[in-house]
Amino acid sequence: MCGITGWVDFTRDLTVERKLLAAMTDTLRPRGPDAAGLWLAPHVGLGHRRLAVVDIEGGVQPMLVRRRGPDTATVLTYSGELYNFRELRTQLITLGHRFSTSSDTEVVLTAYLEWGAGFVDRLRGIYAFAIWDAAREELLLVRDRLGVKPLYYYAYEGGVLFASEPKAILANPLFTPRMSVDKLPILFNPRLTMPWETPFTDLRQLQPGHLARVGRSGTHETPYWRLVSREHHDDYGTTVGTVREILDDVVVHQLVADVPLCTLLSGGLDSSAITALAALRSYGDLQSYSVDFAGADDDFTATALRPERDMPFALAAARHIGVGHTPITLEPSALAEVTPTTLAARDLPSLGQFDASMYLLFEQIRARSTVALSGEGADEVFGGYPWFFDRSTVWGDTFPWLGSAPRLTDCLAPDVLASVRPHDDERDRYRTMMARVPRLAGESGLAARMREVLYLSLQGPLLYLLDRKDRMSMALGLEVRVPFCDHVLLEYVWNVPWPMKVADGREKSLLRAAVSDLLPPEVLWRAKSAYPATFSSDHAKAVRADLATVLNDSASPLRELLDMRKIREAADGQVKTMTMANNLQFVLPVVEVDRWLRTYDVSITS
Repeated sequence: MCGITGWVDFTRDLTVERKLLAAMTDTLRPRGPDAAGLWLAPHVGLGHRRLAVVDIEGGVQPMLVRRRGPDTATVLTYSGELYNFRELRTQLITLGHRFSTSSDTEVVLTAYLEWGAGFVDRLRGIYAFAIWDAAREELLLVRDRLGVKPLYYYAYEGGVLFASEPKAILANPLFTPRMSVDKLPILFNPRLTMPWETPFTDLRQLQPGHLARVGRSGTHETPYWRLVSREHHDDYGTTVGTVREILDDVVVHQLVADVPLCTLLSGGLDSSAITALAALRSYGDLQSYSVDFAGADDDFTATALRPERDMPFALAAARHIGVGHTPITLEPSALAEVTPTTLAARDLPSLGQFDASMYLLFEQIRARSTVALSGEGADEVFGGYPWFFDRSTVWGDTFPWLGSAPRLTDCLAPDVLASVRPHDDERDRYRTMMARVPRLAGESGLAARMREVLYLSLQGPLLYLLDRKDRMSMALGLEVRVPFCDHVLLEYVWNVPWPMKVADGREKSLLRAAVSDLLPPEVLWRAKSAYPATFSSDHAKAVRADLATVLNDSASPLRELLDMRKIREAADGQVKTMTMANNLQFVLPVVEVDRWLRTYDVSITS
C-alpha cells in the first residue's frame, strides 16, 4: 500500500509548483513511510509515498515509460496490491514485454501500455491509482471494485486535484474546506453516505469499480464493473465446494508479501476462517492478534450486536488452528488521548472509541508486522448481520440497519430541521440506492427483498467499515488485506439463492459449511459479534464531559444547528438500536463533528 496524489491543470505550468506538490505528497507520509517520489511536466504533477511490501528494492514511483520520445511519457502513481500480478506478468511476457523489476507496479503500467484503459477488467486486487498518458494528454484515475482503497478528487475548470486522502487536496490552496448544512445527515450517520459523496463541498470519492478520465474537456467518471444477477444452477454441495475453492485461492494470493504478515483473529467465524486458511498455506509461523479492554471482566455489557466478549473464542480458535496468538489489551483511558490522531488520519469526524481502539491495536501490530489479513466483508457477502433476520427491518421501507431507531438528526434545531428535512433526505438516498440494485428477472417475495437488503449492506455499512480499516491501518503504515472482498468470490456468492445462504437456519450458513472442517465447534457455531466496544464507566464519563463542553460552548460551530435540550435528553436516556453499543455512541457524533469543524476550519453554508 501507499499514498498517491497529483494535480492536472491545463491552464498553468505545474513544473514551477514542485514545492506545493511536495507538500501535498508529504501529508501522506504515514501511508508510505519507506520512500517518496515526485514527477512533474508542464500540465501535470504526480506524487507518491511508498510502503514497500512486494519487491522492496524495485517498484520506485512514480514509475515512467517513454515509448516514442520525450513527449510521450506514460507515468503511474499506484497504491494497492495486485494479487494476480504474476499471472498478468506471464501473459505480458508472452506478448513481448520485458520487466526490470518484480513489482506489481510495473505490471500495472505495462498492462495499460498493452491493453489501454480496458486493462482494468483484468485486475484482481485492492488498488487506487493514476496514470498520466502524455500522448493522449489524459489522466486516468481508477479505484478497485469494492472500494477497499480510497481515492478522492476535486475537479475544477481546467484541472483536477486527487489523492488517497483529503488532507493532500486540503494542502493545495485551490481547495477551500466548506460544507453545506444539507450534509449534516451523513456527518451524524456516515453509513448514509453515497459511494461518491463526502461532506466537503465539491470533493468527491471516485466510486468503487469506476474510473475517471481527466482531459481538456473536463473530468468524466464511468463504471468499469458492476454486480450482475444471474440464475444460480449449482446444487448445495457444489456451491459449498466452490466457495471453499475460491476462498482458498483468494487467501493463497493474498499471502504474497516480502515483509512479515499476520492475521486479525477475533474468534468469530469470519476471522477464524481466514486465519485457518492462511495457516494451511503459510510457510512460516503465522501470528494472529485480537483486541480487548482492561476491566472488561467486570464492565462488559451484552448487546444485540455484541452478545459476548471475543477473547475466549480468539484463544480457542488460535489453539485449534495452531497459530501463535497475542491478545492486545487496551486501557480505556488511552482512547481519548489518541482521538486527535484518529481525526487527522480520517480527515473526517472520528468514530470515537472504535477508531481509537483500532488505531491502538494496529500500533502494536505494526511493531511486529507490515501486512495483516482481516475478515471484513463476510457479513455483507454471506448475510451475517442481525437485521437480515428481523422481519420488521427486512421489510421496512428504509435502510435495514436503521429500521425504526431514532435518528440524531431529529435533534437538529427547528429551523435547520425544516431546511435539511433529514427524513426526506434519508428516503431519497434509500430510493437512489434501491434503483441501483441489480435485480434478477422473475425473482419476487423474500428472495427479491433479500437481494435488495444484501446490496444495500454492500454499500453504506461495508464502505463505512473499509474506510475505517484503511484509515486507521495506513496511518501507521500497516497494510490490511480483506479476502472476503475479492470480487470473484462476491460475484459467485451474490447469485447464490438466499435459502442456500441460510441453509442451516443461521446467519452465514454457506460460509460455515465451507470451512466446517477447519474450526472448533464453539467458534464455528458462534453468533455474530461486532468489533469490541469498551463499557468502562471512566470512558463514559470522559465522553459525557466532552459532550457537556460542546453543549455549553457558545462558540461551538454546532451551536445554532442543534436543539441542545434534545441532545441532553438523548445523552441521558436509553437509546435502543440494533447497532449501537449504548446511548453515548448515539450522541458521540456531536462531539466528533464539532471537533472536525474546528480542526479543519470548515465553513458551513446554507
